[in-house]
Amino acid sequence: MSAGAPHITILGGGTAGWMAACLMARAWPAAVVTVIESPDIGIIGVGEGSTPQLRGFFQQLGIAEADWMPKANATYKVGIEFRGWSSHLGFESYFHPFQTMLDGFTAPAFFDNAQARRVGHDVWAHPDRFFLPAWLAAQRRAPIPADNFPFDIAYGYHFDAHLIGAVLRDHATGTLGVHHLERRVTEVVVAGTGDVAALRLEDGALVSGDIFVDCSGFRSVIAQAALGVKFIPFGENLFNDRAVVMPTPADPAGTDVHTRATALSNGWAWHIPLTNRSGNGYVYASAYCDADAAETELRAHLGLLDSNVAARHLDMKVGRVATTWTGNCLAIGLAQGFIEPLEATALHIVQASVDGFIAAYESGDFTPANRDGFNTVIAARYDGIRDYIVAHYRMNSRGDTPYWRANAANQNLSDSLKAILTCWFTGQDLAAEIDRQGIAGYYSALSWHCLLAGYGTFPDAARMRPAAVLRHDMAAIDDFIARCGGNFTDHKLILEHRRGR
Repeated sequence: MSAGAPHITILGGGTAGWMAACLMARAWPAAVVTVIESPDIGIIGVGEGSTPQLRGFFQQLGIAEADWMPKANATYKVGIEFRGWSSHLGFESYFHPFQTMLDGFTAPAFFDNAQARRVGHDVWAHPDRFFLPAWLAAQRRAPIPADNFPFDIAYGYHFDAHLIGAVLRDHATGTLGVHHLERRVTEVVVAGTGDVAALRLEDGALVSGDIFVDCSGFRSVIAQAALGVKFIPFGENLFNDRAVVMPTPADPAGTDVHTRATALSNGWAWHIPLTNRSGNGYVYASAYCDADAAETELRAHLGLLDSNVAARHLDMKVGRVATTWTGNCLAIGLAQGFIEPLEATALHIVQASVDGFIAAYESGDFTPANRDGFNTVIAARYDGIRDYIVAHYRMNSRGDTPYWRANAANQNLSDSLKAILTCWFTGQDLAAEIDRQGIAGYYSALSWHCLLAGYGTFPDAARMRPAAVLRHDMAAIDDFIARCGGNFTDHKLILEHRRGR
């Protein structure tokens, strides 16, 4: 193998496999990249959301939104609305925004008011009034500003996972020269060194490679099944292990620009708006709720109790592999790990893992020299995301079912999460604690403030005392947000423009 020209063999297509193929083929134009995809294995596509990093991915590939969004029935996403996770009066819902260039004008006031309320001052500290994305979501405005408004708004997307996989496949094979084999793999041939030597196809042919990328889903055919990579479950931290999903029609009045996550009796339900329909699912814990009860509850939540719309039931394997890069195998997507989709991080982890691998492999002169460091970084990312998700459950104040009471009583918390919660409840500087731990790259201080303040985790209202000085004029902040929002157009109109209408 010459430098920059490795042979990459990817087992499994789907969004993860084709994303890896695109990134590697773009990084190494001389490389031979082959995706082996069984025509018998479907994608778990239920309507999916992303973080803003996916926008950068498409920009990196040079694929315009007008080219890919209509093909994937995609919509814009400015954040996530959480409903029913808290029972505190006035905090029954909150909005987790994606960060924008405008946050510097309003986030300091939010942090300051949250700090003041944590120590008992009666000031406004609900996050929704401080950030433009919450306003855009309420008004169904797309995050695409007028040309004369020089502020970038970070945003993600909602899309059909089946269709976005096809978009990436066509780009990989048509533009980047990636080879595509629709064949079934019957054996992973492991050499005496412990590395993968080849994949045997159903006709007996062997496909070799320098690096094998395992995108075979929860089966993890190469990493876990053939190489014996240990899987670390997150069950003691995250109780949910199943989901039931079903679609509903698109809203004829317009399309939301955010995801909704609504707490139900034994988990939570997502609502993901696409241009042609809405994706819905109920993520729940089978230890507290069986499949029939979960489906009935989701149908009731959606108003579909008497509907013949079919439901799909999915098992989730929540956790991560001990090492993402093992020997000459890189595990990506569900073969690498899975954290329930509460914060839509799945594709972000894929992107970060592949980009990190490319950088580590190159800087190590296309050898495993930087493998251990890479694995440490990726494991820390998974664990950091896990901690943020765990905090959603640990800090709930519902208490109406054994499921929610067990989550609130869960003591299986990492030292990192314990330190964050201690910092919050003792009135210390949370941003400084995030910096001290070096975890802002997973979730920033703004995200942690929105979660903890959005739940209303403050002293009881009866113990609040008036603030000696109101340092922030909420009416002025409202006016600033609304005037900024006037530079954004209706989401439905922008989507029609993307479709060329």
